[in-house]
Amino acid sequence: MIEYAKEPFSDSESLAVLHPYIKAWFSKHFTELTPPQKYAFKDISDGKNILITAPTGSGKTMSGFLSIISNLLRMALDGKLEDKVYCLYVSPLRALNNDIYKNLAKPIDEIYESLPGKTIRKAGKEEEIRKITVGLRTGDTPQKERHRQLVRPPNILVTTPESLAIMINSQKFVEKLKDIKYLIIDEIHELANNKRGVNLSLSVERLAEIAGHDFVRIGMGATLYPLDEAARYLAGYSGSEPRDCIIADASWSKKLDVMAMSPVRDMIYEKEENIENALYKELNRIIRHSKTTLIFTNTRSGTERVVFNLKKRFRYKENIAAHHGSLSRESRLEVEDLLKKGALKCAVSSTSLELGMDIGTIDNVVQLGSPKSVTRAVQRIGRAGHSFKATAKGEMLALNRDDLVECTIMLDAALKRHLDSFSVPQNPLDVLAQHIVGMSLTKKWDVDEAYGTIRHAYAYHNLDRNDFMSLLDYLAGNYAGLESKHVYGKIWYDEKEKAFGKRGKYARVIYMLNLGTIPDEVAVNVFTPDKKWIGNIEEEFLMRLKPGDIFTLGGHLYKFEYAKTMKAFVTPAAASAPTIPPWFSEQLPLSYELANEIGAFRRTLGEALQKEISAKPRIRLTKRTKIHEEAKAILDSLPADANAKQAIFGYFMEQLLFAGAMPNDMQLLIEQTSNMKDEKGYLVFHALFGRRVNDALSRLFAISVSEKFACDVGMMVGDNGFVLVTDGEVKIREGNILDIIREMEPSSLRLILEHNIRKTELMKRRFRHVASRGLMILRNYKGWKIGVRKQQVNSQLLLDAVEEMDPNFPLLKETYREILNDSMDIQRAKEVVTKLRDKGIAVKFIKTAVPSPFSHNLLTFGHADIIMMKGRKKYLQRLHRLVMKRINSGSVTGRLHDA
Repeated sequence: MIEYAKEPFSDSESLAVLHPYIKAWFSKHFTELTPPQKYAFKDISDGKNILITAPTGSGKTMSGFLSIISNLLRMALDGKLEDKVYCLYVSPLRALNNDIYKNLAKPIDEIYESLPGKTIRKAGKEEEIRKITVGLRTGDTPQKERHRQLVRPPNILVTTPESLAIMINSQKFVEKLKDIKYLIIDEIHELANNKRGVNLSLSVERLAEIAGHDFVRIGMGATLYPLDEAARYLAGYSGSEPRDCIIADASWSKKLDVMAMSPVRDMIYEKEENIENALYKELNRIIRHSKTTLIFTNTRSGTERVVFNLKKRFRYKENIAAHHGSLSRESRLEVEDLLKKGALKCAVSSTSLELGMDIGTIDNVVQLGSPKSVTRAVQRIGRAGHSFKATAKGEMLALNRDDLVECTIMLDAALKRHLDSFSVPQNPLDVLAQHIVGMSLTKKWDVDEAYGTIRHAYAYHNLDRNDFMSLLDYLAGNYAGLESKHVYGKIWYDEKEKAFGKRGKYARVIYMLNLGTIPDEVAVNVFTPDKKWIGNIEEEFLMRLKPGDIFTLGGHLYKFEYAKTMKAFVTPAAASAPTIPPWFSEQLPLSYELANEIGAFRRTLGEALQKEISAKPRIRLTKRTKIHEEAKAILDSLPADANAKQAIFGYFMEQLLFAGAMPNDMQLLIEQTSNMKDEKGYLVFHALFGRRVNDALSRLFAISVSEKFACDVGMMVGDNGFVLVTDGEVKIREGNILDIIREMEPSSLRLILEHNIRKTELMKRRFRHVASRGLMILRNYKGWKIGVRKQQVNSQLLLDAVEEMDPNFPLLKETYREILNDSMDIQRAKEVVTKLRDKGIAVKFIKTAVPSPFSHNLLTFGHADIIMMKGRKKYLQRLHRLVMKRINSGSVTGRLHDA
């Protein structure tokens, strides 16, 4: 049963469960317990599973470990501590593991130094008190240290999900894990929502089966919602119900002091260089007034650009540094060490410093642009104020009006304690295939026993028996035709005996060299049809391309034609505008929850502004237009500066005065317009459902329009909506769109999308990832590294083969599941379609001669790279002038239709 801790225990109750020596050490170093410690010490001491959620700097690590250290010290003083692993600590980051290893060593040393004696009497003899040992085991651990751990295992072992998967399949070392009493999973929010975390959950259940008993499970994280989902992931299932787990929620024990800011008053007409100067001037002001500032950008290239400009403009030298995943491990460790020592005035990062590794005391966190999710914003800003009584101070600087609205509502949601939800991927068959091979290495398995063990993991608690049996057939080589494609059986499976086990002498080597969930990816070379090399793009970016998409590379426009293995072929584009920005694969997607919050804000402020518009027969909108009292009260309640509030007011008023409609959480606005550059038709769906939902919806509407009008349909998908592009001759009317909505059957959407994505680059490359995890395609064979190009060739041949063989082949089925459930959000897309059909979400259709203000960023987001930024700025200014001319002349042509 999952239950929330009602009240924290008192300090005296919490400290009473600790050994007197541990209690004395704690009281010497700390004056009081932090909120998570008040929840955790007693429950862990009592052997209860517990999920601890609390902000950075609130003593989470101590709350998870101190009762364990206390118990191990009791064992040592009783002469019962042996060379065995009693506690496993697992985190997703090697850097965090290094921190934990160091941070445990010091208190253990101090505790042992405080002991009055160094020996105990055992069996009539004086023996030295065994010291609690701590070991680190990751991919970087030298072979010599691994051997030492085998001879004398540490009592507390710090490791990663991948290293744990190796250990439970290691014939010798697994014996040292059989007495495990505690498991700690740190940064659980970074694992529970992806396949790496699913992989870990299976390893944990297999470890419990190997040990022959369960153990105390402790989960720790800073930003988690819903908490009961995280608790189910941590505790796993026993039968049809989750195991018992206590949720200790101290998430909001740290205060937030946050502000959304615009560096200039006018985001439309201010010169680009003035905006940039104002941005860096503000950054410099914040850095100068803080001891240490941490700046987050959303891309690695953005990180480098900010560091370069700060050094160039303000003569910062060695006291400012970049930290991101493209830098060497040595460079990252150096920056982390300088931060801990307080030797850096400022560090700039993309995502790599947002997790809980110890980086010392940060006074202020600055976020440039929207991080696209409330949870991520809280995680990043929570790095400031490194103690549980400190206030986390942070600013978000936005450079366009949509970004400004996002940042403002995101911070408002954070202050209201709203977070984005996550979900654990359900029944990923590629990860399961990998574990079945791993299980076969350890013993002969009864099929029912194996199925039961797997279903203890929350991700597989409702695993379909047929899917499990299909995996056994595939892994046993029972699919006729796969052997001719060099896919051989990796287990033996006896259908009559209902048992399976290891097959062949190379099975262990193949498994050990190919386990893990993170796929190999490389840059893709781009060529013209005459094989002239142009440059390269990321494979993740290629996955998003569809034939006909236009993008920039090297300052020129190219139209994507097709891809072959690791080569993309393009032709020069005559079009005046790209349809997808070059950094699209790097950009974080707007979450569904934040999109809903923005939609609700649009509705609330829109209604207040509409009252003002209705009360005045004639409104002339200028920079000096005063904000109406009701609207002012709404804006003044937000964590935003004066520039930001004025910009939001102007943006919303322009939309209402021009279009007569405000898209929001209860109203889908569909706008038929022109981009004022070509003869094509543009259908703008102002859809505030988050990019993953919009990705699915855009395909569904594009398919329907294409079929109804027998025409090609282009797509541009963004966070605030999507655009369908057709030839100008195609006349789409309001009734056509309403018919399409009425004809959409939610139960058939999955099949429609599966058919749509079958021939895409997304499908081809995601199948390679799935086939690699499912050991159908090997990344390493007998020590020989197999290149990504060769893997992609193999995967294309296998994709064609399995489709012909069995449309329900488990890895094919998993590829569709991953794309539709993890990359897109098919479930919420179905919910939106249902609401549109049932009029739970209203539909408004307008025709505009000039695009409405809210459509400008949607129509121009493809321009948003450094090369095309000036052209984009001029285009936006032109569109804005046309909008303002119509508003202030009273010649607005937007016609409103209630659908």
